[in-house]
Amino acid sequence: MLAVDDDRSRAHAIRFGLDEGAEVECVTSLPAGPIIVRSGRQEIAIGRGLASRVRVQPAERKEA
Repeated sequence: MLAVDDDRSRAHAIRFGLDEGAEVECVTSLPAGPIIVRSGRQEIAIGRGLASRVRVQPAERKEA
């Protein structure tokens, strides 16, 4: 995660354990529903409003 656009959304993300610099993976995007993200071994459903305020950068793929 690069940043969260506003202070209220940033505080909400931090309560979920998601902060700037965290590595997150989008697991599922439910139609008209929440986005399921994985951070470490934890999966979290975040609303589309919060998700729209989170700025991310794609990570480099690790070769297996």
